[in-house]
Amino acid sequence: MKRYALTVALPKGRMFQEAYEALRRAGLPLPPIRDARALLHGEEGGVALLELRNKDVPVYVDLGIAEIGVVGKDILLDSGRDLYEPVDLGFGACRLSLIRRPGDTSPIRRIATKYPSFTARLLRERGWVADVVELTGNIELAAVTGLADAVVDVVQTGATLKAAGLVEVEILAHSTARLVVNRQALKLKRSLIKPLIAKLRERDGDP
Repeated sequence: MKRYALTVALPKGRMFQEAYEALRRAGLPLPPIRDARALLHGEEGGVALLELRNKDVPVYVDLGIAEIGVVGKDILLDSGRDLYEPVDLGFGACRLSLIRRPGDTSPIRRIATKYPSFTARLLRERGWVADVVELTGNIELAAVTGLADAVVDVVQTGATLKAAGLVEVEILAHSTARLVVNRQALKLKRSLIKPLIAKLRERDGDP
């Protein structure tokens, strides 16, 4: 098995390129992406890059397979992983919201979401009694079809909700991309990780 100076976990999709560029501008010598189909990039002894599903990034960092990663705050709120979160990178802005059919004021008995842990915690905090249904596809469809009385999902522009004939009832949390660090790695690879954190903070205007 190859050994790397540092392993970085990044989410596939639209956040990947922004995360890659942010880390590169901060001076991290990231490997070039020579094969778009590859999921692991990098040469032995250098920096390795893992391309993962969003929800897998906190798992890989928490368990030490990757020392650092970039992932949305929405994913962190649901993951329950104990990660050091030193920098808000500012991009990938969205919000987690409670969504319903217009004018629906009936009691919420079932909520569909891609964020079951976050939603269950919300229910406990508010003293609501409802079933949480975890879905992985188009969450809005659950409200449209009556599968659920409400959904908890990510909203960016609101255009998808409008097209589905739904309304954003309440913003539950705001989300942007965050740098996350394995707590043990912060000690073991301090000489690599601390300067990176400092550079990213400088770019964000964070003291």
